Amino acid sequence: MILIAGPCVIESREILFDIAKKLEVYQNDETIDFYFKSSFDKANRTSLDSFRGPGLEEGLRLLEEVKKEFGYKILTDIHESYQASVASEVADVLQIPAFLCRQTDLLVASAQTKAVVNIKKGQFINPKDMQYSVMKVLKTRGFDELSFENSKKANVWLTERGSTFGYGNLVVDMRSLIIMREFAPVIFDATHSVQMPGGLGGKSGGDSSFVAPLSRAAAAVGVDGYFFETHINPACALSDGANMLNLEQLSKAIESIKKIEGAIK
Repeated sequence: MILIAGPCVIESREILFDIAKKLEVYQNDETIDFYFKSSFDKANRTSLDSFRGPGLEEGLRLLEEVKKEFGYKILTDIHESYQASVASEVADVLQIPAFLCRQTDLLVASAQTKAVVNIKKGQFINPKDMQYSVMKVLKTRGFDELSFENSKKANVWLTERGSTFGYGNLVVDMRSLIIMREFAPVIFDATHSVQMPGGLGGKSGGDSSFVAPLSRAAAAVGVDGYFFETHINPACALSDGANMLNLEQLSKAIESIKKIEGAIK
């Protein structure tokens, strides 16, 4: 299975490498296709005063260090078209943030690189309508027909991260995993799915106690991979701490997922 894990944002070199070192167990697991994730810039923070990260140049330099030190494949998100070509020199996967999942120029610029394009489903979008975002990548890469197999060949993924439910809450409709998997490989983002946007007054909250149960449900439905943000101490994280897992919790969640997938097979 595909596993994407790492801290939400690059906070410091020390914290980044500490987390990266502790994730080596997944890189060495032959049943897992592991990708290390962290953001160089969180450009969509709720408040102007929130921590954003070290920026494009320094962030990519640190991610490249991680790549060389541990041999990890790297996933990072981009927010503007010009970042695609630069980021793809380091990142194996370019992630399109949920709020930007319909931005044509961003999708096309990402598709013009050699990187996998991981499109997060907007919290406001019908899962079936994500086919149009996928097609923007497929057509740029020379595919005219929408299908799971073509998306797999073209290296485009979709990620479910919950849907807006009222104000300050998200829910996961497990039907969306089935719907989107008709036309692209699907990753389940368990940690962002328990986020509570704006729930902490000027920043997002969340309830990480639901991360493991939701990931088990996704495993039972059937997905191609899982996305977990993790930290040494989520309570002290500078972004998304309320919905992240610590490393022990991550290990238990993955163990449960493997058991469910094994039982289904």
